[in-house]
Amino acid sequence: MLKDTKFGQDQLLIFDTTLRDGEQSPGAAMTLENKIEIARQLDEMGVDIIEAGFPIASEGDFLAVSKISEIIKNATVCGLARSSIGDIDRAGEALKKARKARIHTFISTSDLHMQYKLQMSRDQVLEAIHKSVTRALDYTDDVQWSPEDGTRTDHDFLVLSVKTALDAGAKTINIPDTVGYTAPGESAYIINMLRERIPEIDNVVISTHCHNDLGMAVANALAAVNAGARQVECTINGLGERAGNAALEEIVMATRVRNDIMPYKTNIDTTKITHLSRLVSDATGFPIQFNKAIVGKNAFTHEAGIHQDGMLKHAGTYEIMKPEDIGLMESSLVLGKHSGRAAVRKKLEDLGYDIGDNRLSDFFVKFKNLADRKKEVYDDDLIALMRESTGMADDDNLRVKYLKVVCGSDSPQSAELIMDVNGREMTAQATGDGPVDASFKAVTKLFPHKAKLKLYQVQAVTQGTDAQATVTVKLEENGHLVLGQSADTDTVYASVKAYVSALNNLFRRREIKTSWKEAP
Repeated sequence: MLKDTKFGQDQLLIFDTTLRDGEQSPGAAMTLENKIEIARQLDEMGVDIIEAGFPIASEGDFLAVSKISEIIKNATVCGLARSSIGDIDRAGEALKKARKARIHTFISTSDLHMQYKLQMSRDQVLEAIHKSVTRALDYTDDVQWSPEDGTRTDHDFLVLSVKTALDAGAKTINIPDTVGYTAPGESAYIINMLRERIPEIDNVVISTHCHNDLGMAVANALAAVNAGARQVECTINGLGERAGNAALEEIVMATRVRNDIMPYKTNIDTTKITHLSRLVSDATGFPIQFNKAIVGKNAFTHEAGIHQDGMLKHAGTYEIMKPEDIGLMESSLVLGKHSGRAAVRKKLEDLGYDIGDNRLSDFFVKFKNLADRKKEVYDDDLIALMRESTGMADDDNLRVKYLKVVCGSDSPQSAELIMDVNGREMTAQATGDGPVDASFKAVTKLFPHKAKLKLYQVQAVTQGTDAQATVTVKLEENGHLVLGQSADTDTVYASVKAYVSALNNLFRRREIKTSWKEAP
């Protein structure tokens, strides 16, 4: 039988690292505005710890951790730091305005990492562990320590490393499966082994951090919890490096649906899961696979005749959870061109959007324009419209005023574009290999730039020939990625607006870098 932990046998802390480990996914860079909004939503959802970034990594990360520290009301805000003094001091500076601050410091402990990555001896690593934890305690009494590549670390040295961190004053010990190497039985064994060989570890919180390289991240995390871990590091949509991390929504719903065999409770308001999933997908430009557990488009869809028959008789025949439990509304067609503002506001609230009067007025105009063009307006249409409306149009340097394209089997295709460029109306014409290429070239004529197009993605958000298309454009400038999105029933027009949106975000990124350099 497992020993009880001091923290409590049934309470499970949710440590969200979407803004740190999630953003390390290639191409998943988020704007400062994205990060602040996601952090707000995570806080409202009930996440216990938000790892807001890696302050020493970049100017943007430092600023994000600083800004998030100022606005988070309930959760602990965490900053990541390597074992160097500079890293820890930078994290402490970024977190100084947080109501509750945590520094998460780490160093590799596997022989492979120590030899080839660190080029340090075991004694040097142990010394670095003690120094880093001690230094972090100068800024906060909430210090978390992790042995990077912990699941491939020699067990005797892992025990010695954890003891060193505990002796230095760490309050949370996180065991990361950095490269997704372990399996559920081994994951549980490691936690049990540490608890047996280090009795004092039960006086702190044991955490688990699992990657999904072999498709076992959630299973490994839950196995560690069953063995005594009481904190899970995870991300929205399983976002993360390589194959990603354990998915927050899967961890939370697994313990809720199967509480009979996993009797743990979290502070998560599960009705906010769907909205946050879409928010993170929008911010990163990473679409959610249709068959993704919990939040995928097909997760609550039934096509097979046998399944449909069972669902009509009793939903429990083929659904183990209710769609509304994760904030997914059952109805999809509720609004049309005769709908009023109150109905639109109520529907947006049902979908997880809190919208003020001024913003509602702007949104309502766009909604009416869409309703006039579409016979049926679905939830996903509204969500796509909200995605576009969350842009910062008042601050835009570039605005699309008019677009006309000529396309067909005869080439070349052409585009005529009128754009407002820094307050000046300008016109350009261009030809290209297709209407989108021609339109993008017209934009570049009016606003020359050196940004490279890294992603162009079109997704129909509803069915039918009048479906809205959500277009995502990702640009790269000097190693930095920016995202632009737009939705419209006209795919080419949506494409141009998404491209221009990304260019506007280049301006904002430059402004963020300037403001950081001027900060004291």
